[in-house]
Amino acid sequence: MEGNQSQITEFILVGFQLSKNMELLLFGIFSLLYVCNLLANGMILGLICFDPRLHSPMYFFLSHLAIIDISFPSSNLPTFLENLVKHTKSISFDPCTVQMLFNLTFGSIECLILLAMSYDRYVAICHPLQYTVIMNWRVCSILAIACWVCGFALALVQVILLLRLPFCGPQKVNHFLCDIRSVLKLACGDIWMNEMFLFADGVLILVGPLALVLVSYMHILWAILKIQSKEGRKKAFSTCSSHLCVVGFYFGLAMIVYMVPDNSQQEEHLKILFLFYTLFNPLLNPLVYSVRNAQVKAAFHRVLQKKRTM
Repeated sequence: MEGNQSQITEFILVGFQLSKNMELLLFGIFSLLYVCNLLANGMILGLICFDPRLHSPMYFFLSHLAIIDISFPSSNLPTFLENLVKHTKSISFDPCTVQMLFNLTFGSIECLILLAMSYDRYVAICHPLQYTVIMNWRVCSILAIACWVCGFALALVQVILLLRLPFCGPQKVNHFLCDIRSVLKLACGDIWMNEMFLFADGVLILVGPLALVLVSYMHILWAILKIQSKEGRKKAFSTCSSHLCVVGFYFGLAMIVYMVPDNSQQEEHLKILFLFYTLFNPLLNPLVYSVRNAQVKAAFHRVLQKKRTM
């Protein structure tokens, strides 16, 4: 790492080619969205922690999702917002490396947590009588710990492989943050091993979990169709539809951002998609779960009633 820093001490984040007035406007908009994201996910996390009725495996995993949705944008948006308001776009080598590690870690963990949530819904719908036995707190804790450990380990491997490369110029990263694929393009050495591991990581973290999620939801759909009562089918579907919306949006964006082959003509479009992936997706999750989830709405109403009676 010291050898790398002796050649390049900082990168320049190209970001979006905008006027200073437009950058200030975007700073205001993105700052507002970031604060809304912190408040919305903080609200979900608070409701789950303090409402005993939400102390179940489904909301246990949802609390982890809220933590990730707070941590993921917090690892890179402050730097992006600072660059917008100061009109400077440089970032030192070490903070850039840490940013890449956090981006890869939280992105990987979210994929695995969404997979764990789909397994929870599969057990709840397809094996309701055995649900409390299968999804006990020990199993839930092991699944959550495994998601965090695997996500961090995979990200650490990617960053270690990147640090072995020499960076002797140019310094311009064609992105608004330190995205590992964009930084790799600046390496002076052979990056075939990095690209191979990135592709394998994408298959392991994106394609594999998405396939398992789809298989679980095929079983869930089949089980719902076999429910006799219309009210029962509606209730079973409502518990899964929120999660399915989040899965579809998250995995769709992530696969476009990370799995689409590099193309210089599509770089600007990918940057915009990555902005949605970083800023809007973490804000979407609490909105989807609060609007479409009756238990979360009921918990929120109970909190409001308690405040009125105080």
